[in-house]
Amino acid sequence: MTLLADLLSTVFDRRYRRDSVTPFDGRPLAELTDALVGTEGEISGLALADEILTRFEALGDAEKLAFLGDIATRMNIDPERVRSCLENYERSPSRASYRAFATAAEPARQELVRRLNRKPGATAALVRMRADLIRLGGNNPELQALDLDFRHLFASWFNRGFLVLRPINWESPAHILDRIIAYEAVHAIHSWDDLRRRLEPDDRRCFAFFHPAMPDEPLIFVEVALTRGIPGSVQGLLTEEREALAGQDADTAVFYSISNCQAGLAGISFGNSLIKQVAADLATEFPGLKTFVTLSPIPGLTRWLDSNDIPWEDASPERMQALAAHYLLNARTSRGLPRDPVARFHLGNGAIIHAVHAEADISTKGFAQSGGAMVNYLYDLKQAAQNHERFVSTSEVVATSKVRSLATTVTPVSSAES
Repeated sequence: MTLLADLLSTVFDRRYRRDSVTPFDGRPLAELTDALVGTEGEISGLALADEILTRFEALGDAEKLAFLGDIATRMNIDPERVRSCLENYERSPSRASYRAFATAAEPARQELVRRLNRKPGATAALVRMRADLIRLGGNNPELQALDLDFRHLFASWFNRGFLVLRPINWESPAHILDRIIAYEAVHAIHSWDDLRRRLEPDDRRCFAFFHPAMPDEPLIFVEVALTRGIPGSVQGLLTEEREALAGQDADTAVFYSISNCQAGLAGISFGNSLIKQVAADLATEFPGLKTFVTLSPIPGLTRWLDSNDIPWEDASPERMQALAAHYLLNARTSRGLPRDPVARFHLGNGAIIHAVHAEADISTKGFAQSGGAMVNYLYDLKQAAQNHERFVSTSEVVATSKVRSLATTVTPVSSAES
């Protein structure tokens, strides 16, 4: 991976070096974006892209928002032109009339982003630009449309065929390990010793997706514990006092933390491919592994309980289990999907709800978001595709009989929520 990145960098550096081109000309950014979209020269285009991206990153939030609003509105489609081209294509379908329609239907800002991406190192800068767009854009409809353009382009640039799965271990470069600490979003890594306990023992694994254009930036990573049996406590998995297990003695792989790393890639799904490839790789490395499960948080549980005036702060473990099971099976969005985002993710990947545990995450965060409850989603690799299809077509939540039985002990409440 590093060799490929170095080779690409060398090729690009020979084609373009900032110190070999005209210095920044200082024109307003709006003029530079127009010039970049209109230029045919490769070197001049690279210089323009470099200046736009460099100057954008130096702007304050108000200036960034103004720049994004400008390209969102000024480089939008022309509805009249789109309608005219479509009518022409309907009257006389041909390669030329279709090309004219396709050109009219694509806003110039998409071509701007493509041309910006020609500069070496621009992909990471554009991901950061979209992170700013998401952070600053709010409910502005023009900026939401611009975000769809970014998302459309990123879905192609970051599709599974371009991604590289790399193991992360205690011998990985320090700058990669530092990013793992910074990006961990589920169970905070409090120190280098804490990180070492998650990476070095034989019964611990970590894997991340990388993109050749961003070789030092993980896109998403998963932490895995190899165990005997299915655990019901994350503190038990992460405690300093635990005894490490030889990997070949494990029968269960537990995905206990999945963290997206790049805010600018929100909505670009990597988790499905990550979990399934890691499971396949682990099964090859350790033939004794028979069970693949998560130990997942239930981030919306207490908020849902509060919104329905259901007391939970002093609930017994049995009551908390039942409330969690009822929420996972019955709380729905207005579109009929499970309300819990983690549930939507794993059920959409073909997992089933296997078990619910009380007092499974006794951290401050764990109690605040789910009253300490956690859930195992089971990945049966032979049934995952079938479960996925059932969920996509009917929104059916597949769960074990034990979980369903727990849910029935709770008095039904309104299930459909926005």
